Amino acid sequence: MNKHFEDARYYLGRAAETATEGVREELEPLEDRFRDLTGQEDEPEPSRLEKIQGDLEGIEERAQGEARRALTSARGRIERYREQ
Repeated sequence: MNKHFEDARYYLGRAAETATEGVREELEPLEDRFRDLTGQEDEPEPSRLEKIQGDLEGIEERAQGEARRALTSARGRIERYREQ
């Protein structure tokens, strides 16, 4: 990919992150007021362990999918070899 496109993609990603943070900061007082009025409490932030467990679950699912694709591919190659 052209270096200019890589740079543009990077800066667009950063701009999106910055905009997201700005919107969160602007809406935080409204969310707090809404929660006070409705009696709902903030959801606690996930602990470090919970974040890691979530990441591991995602990695496990991805690895299983890749393993299934590899097995399917291998079976196809074996069948083609046997047919020859």
